[in-house]
Amino acid sequence: MSIPEHLRAALDALPDRPGVYVFKGEADRELYVGKAKSLRKRVRQYFDEQRIDRKTADLVSRVRTLEFIECESEVEAYLLENRLIKDFQPPFNFYNKSDMNFPVVEITWGEAFPRVVVTRDRGDPKSTYYGPFVSVTWLRTALQVLQRVFKYRTCTLEIVEGDPKNLHYRPCLEYYIGRCKAPCADRQSAADYRADLRRLSQFLSGQAKDVRKDLEREMWEASKARRFEEAAALRDTLKALEKLGERGSLDDDVEPGVLHIDPKEGLAKLQELFALAQAPRTVEGIDIAHLQGTETVGSLVSFTDGLPSRERYRRFRIKSVEGVDDFASIREVVTRRYGRLAREGQPMPDIVLIDGGIGQLHAARDALHATGLRVPFLASLAKREELLHTLEHPEGLRLPRRSPALRLLQYVRDEAHRFAQHYHHILRRKKVIEGLGDEPA
Repeated sequence: MSIPEHLRAALDALPDRPGVYVFKGEADRELYVGKAKSLRKRVRQYFDEQRIDRKTADLVSRVRTLEFIECESEVEAYLLENRLIKDFQPPFNFYNKSDMNFPVVEITWGEAFPRVVVTRDRGDPKSTYYGPFVSVTWLRTALQVLQRVFKYRTCTLEIVEGDPKNLHYRPCLEYYIGRCKAPCADRQSAADYRADLRRLSQFLSGQAKDVRKDLEREMWEASKARRFEEAAALRDTLKALEKLGERGSLDDDVEPGVLHIDPKEGLAKLQELFALAQAPRTVEGIDIAHLQGTETVGSLVSFTDGLPSRERYRRFRIKSVEGVDDFASIREVVTRRYGRLAREGQPMPDIVLIDGGIGQLHAARDALHATGLRVPFLASLAKREELLHTLEHPEGLRLPRRSPALRLLQYVRDEAHRFAQHYHHILRRKKVIEGLGDEPA
């Protein structure tokens, strides 16, 4: 198969390194997301007509641009691939892209010595969840690799620190093969164990480089303080991370938090609180992110019946604003998004939620007024105080923390923030070919 000219340069730029690749078609639509132990070898296989089936040939015939993100290990490429599949909803990915019933990683922070488990139940508010992931088999394999680095326990024992019985407890095989430090036998304190779990949490959140920096800093501090045994343990963890890189960077934000309410209950409560003519069905959230004050990006997430509709997510590279100006950036996103819906004769969402306070709300209002557009309900939700600002209540409403309406809006707001940061980080990667498909004006 002859390689199309428009892809030849992109293929030549592929490194012999682990990473994630994205095939894109007409109108910059993401067609397929894949991971690879070697980007160069894997992606070139798609253009070998003797090795591809009919479905792959159909995919290749539609590819117009190729993008890739280099990772430090195959495990990190797997984690990033899952995020992108959830965000882009590419039609050629075999797995169902819905969040429902897919496995997640749970860290049970409610326990003195938290466990790391694969689960489909996300209902414990004391736990932190990472995912969802499309392959439970690959996920378990990845966690086995990470356990060699962060040495967390996999048992179900109820461990009480300082219990005299611990001194007589014989550690299991996991301790002797170097995958656990045996807190059950008082060979690791709760503080030390939770420090290891925080590093794993950072890693799963895409902060691999931060983990390395923290380990190096802690190692030198321990060495200066003549805590040589502690310094040696930190050195060994650093070496384990380096070996992980040899086997195969994850630098993106964690998937959105889990909504622990019935979404339809939240929508019904919004109708009641604000006397809406009917229960809202569509909600869109908008957020702005900055790249070191030079690159500003906007995100738009869309929810239908209280659940994410990722095929309608949009990304905006801000074009009309110089420097950092959130209000002007919001005006641009609102104008481009809803101006386009109006031109195409598409319905407006029932609710538009801006991440921010009264200033961000007024910026969105001004953009709608300037273009003669109108949405049924416009609001902003500020972090920390969690005040909900509307045009009728500019001073802000403080909804009960357990209110289904507030929980739903927080979910939309946090997802918009996550998606903005996700795009922000991708723009920072200089290895991406021809940009990431900015939403047209």
